[in-house]
Amino acid sequence: MNFESKHVVVTGGTGALGTAVAGRLLDGGATVHIPVFNAEEANRFPHKDHDRVILVADVDLTDEAKVERFYHAVGDVWASIHIAGGFDMSPLVETSADAFDKQMNMNVKTAFLCMREAVKAMRGLGGGGRIVNVAARPGVEPRQGAGMAAYGASKAAVAALTQALGEELAHEGIWVNAVAPSILDTPANRAAMADADFDAWPKVEDVAATIVHLASPENGAARGAVVPVYGKA
Repeated sequence: MNFESKHVVVTGGTGALGTAVAGRLLDGGATVHIPVFNAEEANRFPHKDHDRVILVADVDLTDEAKVERFYHAVGDVWASIHIAGGFDMSPLVETSADAFDKQMNMNVKTAFLCMREAVKAMRGLGGGGRIVNVAARPGVEPRQGAGMAAYGASKAAVAALTQALGEELAHEGIWVNAVAPSILDTPANRAAMADADFDAWPKVEDVAATIVHLASPENGAARGAVVPVYGKA
């Protein structure tokens, strides 16, 4: 994928999936802008010293003003990839209103604010652009959200935003898509679910490849899609 001279935002870029996405973008020639909320995670980021990586500290993606300032500073945005979010595994009666709100803020509000500001930046360039969100399997198959209804509902909202904006922005050449992973094969997930069948889980590099294709200039047609990336699960 050719990203030469293109600026790409990756939220959640220092996490497991974000690191894989950033690596592929850098291989393609992109300049990668990553808003950082967790400084410790950023210090472990393997690409932190790359000359085309720009880490911006203290960016709370639920804070409208901070998101606006971040995108304004980036300026020329070709693609914006939204991996940042959160997870809550709680049955209904153990889910507080605050926990529900937190899932909506971490997963939906962050994506909404970043999409809005990315579109403003892309319109300034006048040449279209690409937006890729991360939904989840429980967001598109709601029965999979049993025992995690707040999380599933928040990811369903991300999927709905993706499809609505895929239609709204099509005439501007701004393609909006999402991936919907099942449980990703990461060290953290393996530790949390030690008895699971890891071979069935989608691999981070494979999911990253799908995201980067959707964000690339080579994606000349796909829009409004929520792509299942389930592996063998």
